[in-house]
Amino acid sequence: MTSGKIEGDDELPKLDFTTFVVSLRQSASVHLGDAPGPDGGAERDLVLAYQDIELLSLLHEKTKGNLTGEEERILDEAIDEMRERYEEVLKG
Repeated sequence: MTSGKIEGDDELPKLDFTTFVVSLRQSASVHLGDAPGPDGGAERDLVLAYQDIELLSLLHEKTKGNLTGEEERILDEAIDEMRERYEEVLKG
């Protein structure tokens, strides 16, 4: 892997912990059917939604004590919101 710049880089968000958490949260939203996927349609896949939520939880566990207050808040909110939404979808 090189550290060189890729054409079109300027359009992508800065890569940091918050961006990573937001991308997992967005993926969970897509899999819950709440946001459009890459093809523009919204389709539910609860197995993948569950996996996204579990990844957020794993990230929380493995980064405990190593996050800034803001990073921890963003991660906690993402986990809580996605778990709550997952439960709502399961209940129908």
